[in-house]
Amino acid sequence: MADSEITEFLEMMAAEKGASLNTIDAYRRDLVLFRSIIAKASSQVRPDDISEYIRELSKKKFATKTILRRLSAVREFFKFLFSEGRISDNPAANTESPKREKPLPEFLTEKDVAELIAAAEKNTDIRSRRTATMLKLMYACGLRVSELVSLPENCINYEKRQLLVRGKGSKERVVPISSEALDAVSSYLEIRESFLRAGRRSVWLFPSSTADSGHVSRFSFYNNLKKLALLTNVPVSKVHPHVLRHSFATHLLNCGADLRSVQKMLGHEDIGTTEIYTHVLSDKLAEVVREKHPLAKV
Repeated sequence: MADSEITEFLEMMAAEKGASLNTIDAYRRDLVLFRSIIAKASSQVRPDDISEYIRELSKKKFATKTILRRLSAVREFFKFLFSEGRISDNPAANTESPKREKPLPEFLTEKDVAELIAAAEKNTDIRSRRTATMLKLMYACGLRVSELVSLPENCINYEKRQLLVRGKGSKERVVPISSEALDAVSSYLEIRESFLRAGRRSVWLFPSSTADSGHVSRFSFYNNLKKLALLTNVPVSKVHPHVLRHSFATHLLNCGADLRSVQKMLGHEDIGTTEIYTHVLSDKLAEVVREKHPLAKV
């Protein structure tokens, strides 16, 4: 990889793709690093050399995000050389990227959730009662905040203790409701009309006379959760609507629910999406081994 080739490539990136000075500098550093590691001229680089480059970066403990960025510079460089006819084959064309690690979902402990619910129930004004109901329903059924705020009034089958949810792509799913959450909704219905303008009706379970949508907005519920957190020992930064959904899945699995059932309740099409919640099982399994394994009593 000659300096002249790198320079021509960077000039092309600036002139044709409008790359910023920071991007140009980053590409230059990435290509110089690549050259120093493989120590070969561009015409001699093979796919195996690029794979080795990725392994070397991994050995040096670079983050996956950084490796992907540096690999991108290499790919663009050889794509340029190939398009210019400088090389007959592009060695980076079919190089596999390292898989980006999925961050573990944040979740609250059962004690955290109980504190939030207790704080919401402490106040008896109608808005606090509505927030407490929404909080219980979201946590009890693992709802997305968009699903929660847009629940229709007739979404609950009280006899079967089930909630009909319309999720992503308008796909419907049925989720069981706990007795406590069902009781909270029943109690809330006594004050539901307080959130309607006089003489008006609403199809929504949680109507709002001020929101354009006609129901409580996602942002409003988010703010109410933050205010609740201030009244508890739960860090405010940890509390947001989606963390309640994560907590629902985490706590169910921790209590022995099977992964397929949790997948159906969350409305995940791919069970791989649900598997991320199994991070809780390692500690739980270790506890089971310590307490239940025959050798633990020896």
